[in-house]
Amino acid sequence: MSALNIKQGSTSHSAYNLRASYTETSERHTLAVIVVNAPGVLARVIGLFAGRGYNIESLTVAEIDHAGHRSRITIVTSGTPQVIEQIKAQLGRIVAVHEVHDLTVEGRAVERELGLFKVEGTGEQRIESLRLAEIFRARVVDSTLNSFIYEMTGTPDKLDAFAELMRPLGLSNIARTGVAALLRGPGAASK
Repeated sequence: MSALNIKQGSTSHSAYNLRASYTETSERHTLAVIVVNAPGVLARVIGLFAGRGYNIESLTVAEIDHAGHRSRITIVTSGTPQVIEQIKAQLGRIVAVHEVHDLTVEGRAVERELGLFKVEGTGEQRIESLRLAEIFRARVVDSTLNSFIYEMTGTPDKLDAFAELMRPLGLSNIARTGVAALLRGPGAASK
């Protein structure tokens, strides 16, 4: 007898459907992690990502409660919904972690990032960079005869758009802080 050439799980009507029931699309999530402000805690959190091959798109850390010795780590990462759930679960198992909030899921969040952009040029390019900066509400924080340094706060997409428009005008250097985010309205992650 010859074997049948039927691919297992090839239809959703099969009794032996072996196809994954979850989506394979990657999603961007902003996580707010409240941790003990102590040496080595950030390394443990980042080590979780590095050890499992998860990518961090943005990372910001600052103390939020001096008396309570707490810091807030804001991490922007991406992955399938299962990977994001795994990241949150593994973060929650770290002893120094008090809370893990997925701002993308918990509600609407306000995200902002600070960027510094150095644009070098003279003549018409210099004038055009000033016009664009005005449209984007970027401030000139340093000026020489051959360059400007612009400061701008906004969403990551806004900063990306500004950088793309400044490239042909002489953009030579960028420094960005990473995303800071808070949940809108009442909520635990907005503290």
